[in-house]
Amino acid sequence: MTAIMQTVLFMLTVLAAVAVAARKLNVAPSILLVVAGVGMALIPGLPPIRLAPEVVLLVFLPPLIYSAGVSMSWREFRFNLRPITLLAFGCVVFTTCAVATAAHYLLGFDWGIGFVLGAIVAPPDTVAPLTIARQLTLPRRLVVVLEGEGLANDATALILYRFAVAAVSTTVFLPTAAVSTFALIVVGEIAFGIATGWLSLRLRKWAHDPRVEITLSLLTPYFAFWIPEHLGGSGVLATVACGLYVSWNGPLTISATTRLQGIFFWDLIVYLIEGMVFLLTGLQARALLEQAQAFTIRELIVATACTTLMIIAARFVWVFPATYVPRWASASLRRRDPSPPWQQVFLLSFTGIRGVVSLAAALALPYAIVGDAPFPHRELILFITFGVIIVTLVGQGLMLPTVVRWLGLNKLGKAERRHEIEAEIAGRKAALEDVVRRLETTASDRGLTEGILEHLRTRNTHRIQVVPDNLQEGVERARAAAAIKRELIEAERAFIFQLLRDGKITDEARRRIEYELDLEEASLNNRAKDGGGWI
Repeated sequence: MTAIMQTVLFMLTVLAAVAVAARKLNVAPSILLVVAGVGMALIPGLPPIRLAPEVVLLVFLPPLIYSAGVSMSWREFRFNLRPITLLAFGCVVFTTCAVATAAHYLLGFDWGIGFVLGAIVAPPDTVAPLTIARQLTLPRRLVVVLEGEGLANDATALILYRFAVAAVSTTVFLPTAAVSTFALIVVGEIAFGIATGWLSLRLRKWAHDPRVEITLSLLTPYFAFWIPEHLGGSGVLATVACGLYVSWNGPLTISATTRLQGIFFWDLIVYLIEGMVFLLTGLQARALLEQAQAFTIRELIVATACTTLMIIAARFVWVFPATYVPRWASASLRRRDPSPPWQQVFLLSFTGIRGVVSLAAALALPYAIVGDAPFPHRELILFITFGVIIVTLVGQGLMLPTVVRWLGLNKLGKAERRHEIEAEIAGRKAALEDVVRRLETTASDRGLTEGILEHLRTRNTHRIQVVPDNLQEGVERARAAAAIKRELIEAERAFIFQLLRDGKITDEARRRIEYELDLEEASLNNRAKDGGGWI
């Protein structure tokens, strides 16, 4: 137990150090964490750390999927459902078949083993490309499609993976039964996920306690994931459906206190899980190298290179026709959703980074099949999977910023973001104007005194004055006022702390005042974070 605690503390230390280094080097933390993990794994004398696949699939994956689902806009997800489906289902199936074909004809694998390998490496990672994409200010729709694909593609791959492993292990495969089972899993998991989201929100509404509500929110993804997974599904679609249901129905159900505390709680949980996942991925290097000693370096390089090139090529081959052919065939689709520029389609094709779900699936391969015969090519599949992850994450991940600038998508993203902030400003002003009208009606209905009414009018007037007339004015105002506001908040904190030291106020009073100052500063930072500083 002591050794486990020491290992966890050591990994947290590395996680924090790498995060600082990534900020200094302006590199995605996920890339540095995997590189750091590989470097640590190759240090002589360091005890090996082996990744249990059930830890990834049953412990790490549910909260990551659920958090992404809650953060996703249901309206945007529904609008982009067609491209998301084409990627999360169509592209995964196509990539699985393409890799199986390459493995059969180029690497000499049986067809069944080829499909196992294809299902393992087919799904792009959810976390790494989105972390990089958000730093690059990409067009919003690209981010939504990538995020939506990442939410659902693991389900397709894991279901295909189970069918393929079962076919290899038992030498029995019935395509008709597989298709009907797949459809049943999809429909059943979506229905179960929606029911879980509904139940979670009802329980949280009855709880009326932020700590209980946050605890329920942490249990929700595991309930949504574990039960379908135990019954033979993947659990992924149920967790996605649950997260999307909470995202759409939660804002008017969850209390403000719970929401504020939950944001910080989930940000920390997701940050730690993502960091651990990438670090653990890199730490598998030594074990995988030891298991691959039966193969020559040439065999390992050729097998990894063939598989990597095939998954990259398959994504390009699928994405371009899947984007343009439906629009060429349907005039109504062209009018409703015109064809995007080729630059966006190219980036969507290029962003196919593989991650820890592929590694977990490879590690979960059985050691033996029918008759206690060893599972064919198990060690080689493990090494290929790890190699694909490293090449795509480090190689494509490092190239992604250059590709985005070459395509000019960062400029398009910044312009789009500017329009979004302008719409936000207009929305804030309209909402505050509605509040002013509602205040006058309420004052008349309830007979408020002039003193109370003037106090509420002053509050609304201040909030209206905070919202700028236009984005340029907001930026100029922010640059002039933001630093001063923070200095004043810090000065008030220091003065309150001095009153505490002098014994003029209690610790409880200091905490209440400090809480209000923290909320004010958090509001200041929130308006500056994405809006270019219109404070």
